[in-house]
Amino acid sequence: MVIDTLRSVLQFRRFELDAARRRLQGVASVEDLRRIARRRLPGGVFDYIDGGAEDEVALDRNTRAFRELEFVPRVLRDMGSVDTTGTILGRQVPLPLILAPTGFTRVADPAGELAAARAADRAGLPYALSTMGTRSVEEVAAVSEGSKWFQVYVWRDRGLLAEMIQRAAAAGFEVLCITVDAAMLGRRERDVRRGFTLPPKLGLDTLMEAMIRPGWSLRFARSEPISFANVAGNTHIDGSTAVDLAAFMNSQFDPTLSWDDVEWMRSEWAGPVLIKGVQSVADAVIARDQGLNGVVLSNHGGRQLDSAPAVIDLVAPVASKVGGDLDIVCDGGIRRGGDIVKALSLGATSCMIGRAYLYGLAAAGEEGVDWVIEHLRTGMQRDMALVGASSVAELSPELVHRPRSGSGQT
Repeated sequence: MVIDTLRSVLQFRRFELDAARRRLQGVASVEDLRRIARRRLPGGVFDYIDGGAEDEVALDRNTRAFRELEFVPRVLRDMGSVDTTGTILGRQVPLPLILAPTGFTRVADPAGELAAARAADRAGLPYALSTMGTRSVEEVAAVSEGSKWFQVYVWRDRGLLAEMIQRAAAAGFEVLCITVDAAMLGRRERDVRRGFTLPPKLGLDTLMEAMIRPGWSLRFARSEPISFANVAGNTHIDGSTAVDLAAFMNSQFDPTLSWDDVEWMRSEWAGPVLIKGVQSVADAVIARDQGLNGVVLSNHGGRQLDSAPAVIDLVAPVASKVGGDLDIVCDGGIRRGGDIVKALSLGATSCMIGRAYLYGLAAAGEEGVDWVIEHLRTGMQRDMALVGASSVAELSPELVHRPRSGSGQT
């Protein structure tokens, strides 16, 4: 009897041979992935992914603003079936989520953009490739048949910009996403303190970190050289040698960018065009009046202007002016499915994630990106059920409330 009792209690979990899956076994949240990424990456690389501008006020505000929003749940509404299906630019998607463009993604994991694109394709979601990506439009197209967006900065060299746009169209990319909040690169003080370059330069400090984190160091050393793949061979600085990111971007990107330039890029592109980096109602209205297909409400992940508004706080006022006229994408601070529910309730059409999937990529490679997408999907489904909305169409501002500061019982 004692043996039978012990046998019923002492049931050991089967040991997972795959290291990435083993790390994911104990993960419950995106924050858990962030902690794993911090352990696995050299300090400078982690700070490049994790950090923001100056005092990181905007970075903190993005996530805090979501937490401060309360739900107003409705009950007894038959939640036997909850559907997270949404639409992005008129196309149905399993959940209204886009994997955002991120620069120099291969510092997180050698597969970089290819891993993110494959994960998005499997989930039926759009993936946006950055101009500053470390895989080219052709490489990404070769591994993904899903919806692909190309994000562009406005280069001083218009010929180079036109060539990249044409290559993206030829590779089957469907949407052009123009980043408009980088007339000058924000001061990212974590990078300044570490003297961080892209790719990371080897020095005494990085050699010490390489010894502490041999897994990342071996993967980095064994993979092909990292470069800005979409401009390789077309500019004297392409990321194949270490560069100071701020100096590079300020020298290559055009600070005279205006609405006229947006019109010129629209003339070079046959598909939908969105602008990314809108942080005011006034600019969203101009985008609508210019006939653009959508705006990405974004403060660049808190990496540009440090006193920029929290992105979720922009959604309702922008939706009140242009909702229904163009797609409204909420990009910044999303860590849980409930954050997506809040954004959609306030009037967003869809959401974008960047850091969240980079944490997954750094923690567990491509499977880490899969984990993040599924985590957000199930979290969205659960919170929709708990708030009393069985479909995205039932999400409305009445389901979200921001309590007054300092309110409470006396």
